[in-house]
Amino acid sequence: MSFPSLAFVDLETTGATATADRITEIGIVEVDEHGVREWSCLVNPGTPISGFIERLTGISNAMVADAPPFAEVAAEVMARLAGRLFIAHNARFDYGFLKNEFKRLGLDFRATVLCTVKLSRKLFPQHAKHNLDSLIQRHDLTVSSRHRALGDARLIHQFWSRIGAEVEPERLDAAVKALTARPSLPAGLDPAAIDDLPEGPGVYLFYGENDLPLYVGKSKELKKRVLAHFAADHTAAREMNLAQQVRRIECIETGGEVGALLKEAALVKAMQPLHNRTLRRNDEACFWQLVEVRSGEWRPELMPAGDLGLQQQEHLYGPFKSARDARRSLTELAKEHRLCHSLLGLEQVKPGNPCFAHQLQQCKGACVGKEPASFHSARLMAALGRQRLAPWPFAGPAWLREGDEAHLVDHWRHLGTVRVGAELDSLLEMQAPAFDRDVYRILLKALGRMTPLAGPAVSALRQQAGCAAAPAAP
Repeated sequence: MSFPSLAFVDLETTGATATADRITEIGIVEVDEHGVREWSCLVNPGTPISGFIERLTGISNAMVADAPPFAEVAAEVMARLAGRLFIAHNARFDYGFLKNEFKRLGLDFRATVLCTVKLSRKLFPQHAKHNLDSLIQRHDLTVSSRHRALGDARLIHQFWSRIGAEVEPERLDAAVKALTARPSLPAGLDPAAIDDLPEGPGVYLFYGENDLPLYVGKSKELKKRVLAHFAADHTAAREMNLAQQVRRIECIETGGEVGALLKEAALVKAMQPLHNRTLRRNDEACFWQLVEVRSGEWRPELMPAGDLGLQQQEHLYGPFKSARDARRSLTELAKEHRLCHSLLGLEQVKPGNPCFAHQLQQCKGACVGKEPASFHSARLMAALGRQRLAPWPFAGPAWLREGDEAHLVDHWRHLGTVRVGAELDSLLEMQAPAFDRDVYRILLKALGRMTPLAGPAVSALRQQAGCAAAPAAP
């Protein structure tokens, strides 16, 4: 094997969020040419340990009361891990917690990381489960103290020893190299920028030589998506061009996918990145609005999306990207349903004269009285039905929770995203933004997760938002 210095690492923590929770115990098994050495230490997290975590790990508040804080053991931990392959089960968890603990002290911790969950999946794809309990059973590992840091670090070391005997050396070596290989990065990008990328949902911005972004994107898994850009740069000219220009990456984390979509749409419209082809400003967005010109006779008229008031208007269809797109769509419907181009305003003819479509037998003759105007209007409404603007289903604003964020929405307008109670009041008092076609589409897909913001819901959201979290939707 080409990895002479190894560190098998396991941590116990107060929770699952590396940026908020803290380490309570560290276990390290060091392996090198000098043999095997074990080290472990309880850590005072500086925050209470919940009853659930105490039952899971056996580590209580009393046990860590006199333990050193991480700052006092940081130097020893750094020394024990320096220059070693960092091996952990679900390594993103342990590595993320250590990086955050060092970061709080102003220290930059980096290591080559190997996840034994991924290694097990790669070597034994025939098995469905690869959690530590499954590995214990499958590889007959000896358990000493499960869910304690050193006990679990020993299990990871045992797993490594077992597969070293069970798997051909060439195959194991190839698997480890594949899992620890550094991604191919643009020449002008500092490799350290990748280590600091968040794993969860949010928006990423690629910058070149100045402060104007080259590209804005979103993802449920930021780090994975950003690396995918660079992995593809050798096969797609557009990706290669973008990669050659990137000098800096900025990420904005969100509570979930809806927040990422909304943030991406807002940033693209505001900053107009060179490489974004969609989500541009849609100042030309419009609707078809059916207007009753005579009793039972309805005709479509174009209405700019900016003219749409906060209160829902009836008989609206769209939104369309532009008047050109709206007319193209109506023309296609007219052909499909044999509607009259003259009555639709798509063609100018003298009263009583047939439209050109009628001469081609593509119109049922409403233009020359062969079809009653009311029948034509009914068929027009039916044809437009699938394009109807969805009615806002609530009497007033609504909210949608994602993690510790709550998105405030009113009549398909995104009022904003709140974390604290004071922001809620200010958002409700602000003038609603203009209708936005992209925001409408995002919110329409998330409609089932919205809760009306009225009565008790307002009080509950305001009270819990003050604790940086909105109440869960029923």
